Amino acid sequence: MRHLRPAGYYGPMKGIIVAAGYGTRFLPATKTVPKELLPVGLKPSIAWIVEEFIASGIREIAVITSRRKKALDDYFDREVELEEIFRREGRADKLALIAPYEAVFTFVRQTEMRGTGHALLQVRGFAGGEPCVVAYPDDLHLGAKPLSAQLAAVHARTGKSVMATLHEPGDVSRYGVVDPAPDGLTVRGFVEKPAPGREPSHEVSIGRYLYTPEFFELLAEGWAKHEKGEYFHTYALDRLIAAGRVAYCRLEGERLDTGEPAGYLEAILRNAAADPALRPVLERFARENLGIMRN
Repeated sequence: MRHLRPAGYYGPMKGIIVAAGYGTRFLPATKTVPKELLPVGLKPSIAWIVEEFIASGIREIAVITSRRKKALDDYFDREVELEEIFRREGRADKLALIAPYEAVFTFVRQTEMRGTGHALLQVRGFAGGEPCVVAYPDDLHLGAKPLSAQLAAVHARTGKSVMATLHEPGDVSRYGVVDPAPDGLTVRGFVEKPAPGREPSHEVSIGRYLYTPEFFELLAEGWAKHEKGEYFHTYALDRLIAAGRVAYCRLEGERLDTGEPAGYLEAILRNAAADPALRPVLERFARENLGIMRN
C-alpha cells in the first residue's frame, strides 16, 4: 500500500477507484499501458474520475491496482524534474497542467484477479466504517453537477447506499437493470442482463456507487462462504437491496462509456465536440470525410 499526501483540506467522504483489470478489449495498447491511462482528450480517463471526486468534496482516494499498473502510481506523483524545467522557463501554464491534485492517494494492489468483490475487500480498512463512493473508470461523466455529488445528495436524504443509473429507452439486455419501487427512489430488485421483454424497467446501472459501511460487512460475510472462482460485489449489493437499503439516482448530465473501443472513440469525439480548440478539427474532418465514409 502506497500513500501520496499533499498539504490541504480532506473532505468528509472517501472515494475508491477500481482499476485492477487487464483491459483486454484494448489490446495491444494495454499490453503495457493501463487502460485507465488511455486519454479522453488530453486527460487520461482515470483523471476524469479523480476530478469528479475532488469537485464533489472527496479528498481521500484509494486506487485498486494490480502488478502491471505502477504507472498509475507514477501519474499521480509529482514530476519534480519537469516542474523545475517549467519554473526556469517561466511556464506557469505548463506548471498548472502537471500540478498534483489536492487529494490523498492510496494505492492498493489486488494480487490475484478474483473479481470485484475481492478487489473491494482490499480497501475495507481504507473505507474505515464510513460511506464511500466507488467508481469504475469505464464510466465518465459530463455535466454541471458531479455525479459523485449527486449520489451523496441522495444518500443524505435516505441514509441508504445509492446506485447511479440512467434511463435507456432501447435494448437493455446487456445491462444490469433496476426494478424501482413505487416511491421512485428505492431499488426493490436488480436483474443482470435480462432477456429482451423481461426487463423490470429501463433504468440501468452504471459504474458509480455510494456504499454505506454495511456493504463492506456483507461483502466480508459473502467472502467467508465463497469457495472458488471470482467473487463479485453483487453478493453484498443483492443483500442490501433485499433489505430495502439501496436507492438509485438517475444521473444529471451525460455518461461517456469507455469500456469498449467503439464507446471510447465516441467519448473522444464528444469531448472534441465540446472543446472550442478541437471542434473545428472535428467539423473539418466530417465535411471532408463523411461522404466517403457513407460510401
